[in-house]
Amino acid sequence: MTSGLAAGRGRTVSIDVTASATPQDGFDDFRREWEAQVGEPWPLNRLDVTASSDFKVRFQAVAAVDVVIADAYSASYVGRTVPDHHETGRWVAVHRLRHGSWRFGRLDGRGEDLTFEAGTLIVRHDVPEFFEIPYGSAADLLFLPARAVAPLPDGKPIVGSADTAEVRVLMAHAQMIRETVCDLTPTGLWAARGALVELVRGAMRRELDDVEPLLAPALLRAAMEIADQHLTDPELTPTMLARKLNVSVRTLHRAFAAATAGEPVAAYIRRRRLEQARMELAAPRHRPGVSEVATRYQFADGSHFIRAFKAQYGQTPAEFARASSSLDRWLHPLR
Repeated sequence: MTSGLAAGRGRTVSIDVTASATPQDGFDDFRREWEAQVGEPWPLNRLDVTASSDFKVRFQAVAAVDVVIADAYSASYVGRTVPDHHETGRWVAVHRLRHGSWRFGRLDGRGEDLTFEAGTLIVRHDVPEFFEIPYGSAADLLFLPARAVAPLPDGKPIVGSADTAEVRVLMAHAQMIRETVCDLTPTGLWAARGALVELVRGAMRRELDDVEPLLAPALLRAAMEIADQHLTDPELTPTMLARKLNVSVRTLHRAFAAATAGEPVAAYIRRRRLEQARMELAAPRHRPGVSEVATRYQFADGSHFIRAFKAQYGQTPAEFARASSSLDRWLHPLR
């Protein structure tokens, strides 16, 4: 059977089996929904959860060409995969654990059981395995055809930190695909899929292709996310962002130039600091002073902050704060 995905169309997938009566019913419901919504080319092996106390999962995903990008939250369960498809190792699964922990074990008894905590990245083949997943575990999941990515050494899982620069860029790109998959043309979908495969390879090798233009949007998004988390940090510079993302400053500048109509990295940092400063000055209660905000967002001095703020918003910080205060009193006279 050829699915619509093979023709280059994306789709969204939503599966919620948190109300299932028994563990096996829960998985059977999940498998039916998986086959109905995802189907080819990702057949799902059976899971034996008869020893489990529960099987309840919320699964949100998009399918793009021949990859699946998902977010999964689960209640506690224990299970063993039971392969009922002739071909194994057809696809590679990438897991980034956000909460909880997962334990994997080999059904054939070879190798030791491995427990992975939050903050771990796991890349593995879809070989039969034993699973033990505690209550409240959550993970980002990617499923890709094995032929598209580099082979795993000896077929063994690759385990590493989910906080590397390569993983940040990978997950930023995966999130962009999730947000835009239904709007992408077939050509755009294939381009997004190609970039995702390259980023998975980079995460597996812990390196990025600095000259690959398809990766610029993902690199840009990852850089923006890091910058937004460090707006009050005096060390926030293009050099710091490039170091965290394991790319050159030149590559970072090139990504911003290609994806933001030419806004330089430093200009983005300055604009976001001004936006956050403006939000604080508009606070209805416990509004900070202009000098305090200028210091927090790393402006050299109050006059520098005032000039930058007026150039951006057409009024000084003090004028904006007074206007916000007057508007708040008018809207909430009894506060």
